[in-house]
Amino acid sequence: MLAGATFPDLRGRSVLITGGGSGIGAALTEGFLRQGARVAFVQRRDGAAFCDAMQEATGVRPLFLRCDITQTGALRDAVAEAARLHGPIGILVNNAANDERHASLDVTEAYWDQAMAVNLRSYFFAAQAVIPGMRAAGGGAIVNFSSISYMMGQAGYAAYTTANSGINGLTRSLAREFGPDRIRVNALAPGWVLTQRQKDLWATPEALAGHLARQCLPDPLMPEDVVGGCLFLASDISRAMTGQALVIDGGVVVTG
Repeated sequence: MLAGATFPDLRGRSVLITGGGSGIGAALTEGFLRQGARVAFVQRRDGAAFCDAMQEATGVRPLFLRCDITQTGALRDAVAEAARLHGPIGILVNNAANDERHASLDVTEAYWDQAMAVNLRSYFFAAQAVIPGMRAAGGGAIVNFSSISYMMGQAGYAAYTTANSGINGLTRSLAREFGPDRIRVNALAPGWVLTQRQKDLWATPEALAGHLARQCLPDPLMPEDVVGGCLFLASDISRAMTGQALVIDGGVVVTG
């Protein structure tokens, strides 16, 4: 984990991260733990070993709640349990996603529905579950992870890029609807972050070289590179920022 800024207002805050035990999510969990937050995370696979590692690394153990986020009832139950054990959730990070590659002509209705359930529907229902508690507390922050893939018009995973675009629409609508309650909703769009999954499946030397040639900055992105941006969006330091998309991609998607 890179040394970074300290956000004192995150200390003691109740944070829920979807998919918080691997990849980018694992880096986010560690980042919030190091800020002194009370972190709960949900995922389908067992998170005990990761919790052990976090306790050893940070001195604090995150709360792991096994949950399939495509099952809305189970997701609501996990939100309620996290709030019961850590206090009302003040920060939600919708991070879980599946960027599986697929050919558009091979996509079935069942595949499409599952892709939307993971990559978009769960974001809405997680937000819906935490918003009443945020309202009662006088505010909160939701960070929805998207991707630059939809901005680039990339082929090879149309269901995923469709969901990414939808996340930005969802972010703006929720920001408008719940802004009067001082609930801020922002999106964070990373570029190609080299998680272990990416390295194992798609980050061939040729593919990586081609992508780095499109970045303004020469270095590949690692999971810890997006943590600071997420902490910023979750912190009151960004209290006047909502309905926005923060891009952290090394300069692939540039304007001007």
